[in-house]
Amino acid sequence: MIRLHHKIENSYPFILPPMTLAVQPTIKTLGDYGYEAVQKHFKKTLKWETTVKKDKDPEALHQMRVGMRRLRTAVSGFAQAIVLPKSASNKNIGKIARRLGVLRDLDVLQETLKNIYYPHVPSKEQKYLQTALDVLSKQRKDALVYVRSTLKEERYKSLKNGLKDWLEKPKYYPLASLPMQEVLPDLLFPQVSNFLLHPAWLVGTKIEDKQILIPTDWKAEDVKQQLTTNAEVLHSLRKQAKGLRYQMELFTDLYGESYTAYVAEVKSIQQILGSLQDSVVLGEWLVNVLKSDIDAKLPTLATLLAKNRYQLWQQWRPLQERYLQGETRKSLHLTILQPD
Repeated sequence: MIRLHHKIENSYPFILPPMTLAVQPTIKTLGDYGYEAVQKHFKKTLKWETTVKKDKDPEALHQMRVGMRRLRTAVSGFAQAIVLPKSASNKNIGKIARRLGVLRDLDVLQETLKNIYYPHVPSKEQKYLQTALDVLSKQRKDALVYVRSTLKEERYKSLKNGLKDWLEKPKYYPLASLPMQEVLPDLLFPQVSNFLLHPAWLVGTKIEDKQILIPTDWKAEDVKQQLTTNAEVLHSLRKQAKGLRYQMELFTDLYGESYTAYVAEVKSIQQILGSLQDSVVLGEWLVNVLKSDIDAKLPTLATLLAKNRYQLWQQWRPLQERYLQGETRKSLHLTILQPD
């Protein structure tokens, strides 16, 4: 007799594997990246506000200033995608950042004079430097008052409230819906072009028969002369490099090693030119405070400054030569055109 009531488990001699559903990766848009960039750098700015007001740590001021600058880069870089309140305009953020910058620049001067140069000059020159440090201390107190008042003003409060409201209920332009990887090269190329076409690349060069020649036999006096004539244009390239670096760093997750290497080079260019600018500013500031050429009252310091500038110029030269080459520019363009 045939039995029809088998156990359930015997009716299924094998077990089917669990079904796997294909999950499509989330496609991040221009608007997504814009939101994340604003959120990240706004958060960093707020993180350091209280410490800056208390003036407990110069690093806090530096970090808040960097946060403001990066926030400004995000606001301008994603202007075609995100609809921000007027209080969060590029211009408004720039004004606040510059006020922080005045105090930060004085901190850099103070640190440089006290820790780098003061210990290495004779006692006679140290007396002059102490006079300069006393003046610097007073200027810093005034700048600190200015920063504290800035952080209490309606301009800064409106910026904070406007961005907080926007992060809760963001508004976008139609372009925000485009996939990030499709528009990324278009977003980066304007900054890259401004960087590569900056006139500072030709500082200290000669053009003969349509060829750019870079002298290799310069001495410290030659560097001093170039910086006296071209400090502003080199500083302008430094600012351009900083803006490009900040923007490129927003997208390192979408590129490979070649892109990361270019970001590192742009950072090096920014830092070297920044150190040159700091040296020039220090020299000019001392002349203004001491009412005298530093070669007369501070000959040892003047020699140290010249040596430092010459060493920095030797670091700048290879980068200058590299970015004047067509192959380097072509490689950078091709790298940006090919996100991962």
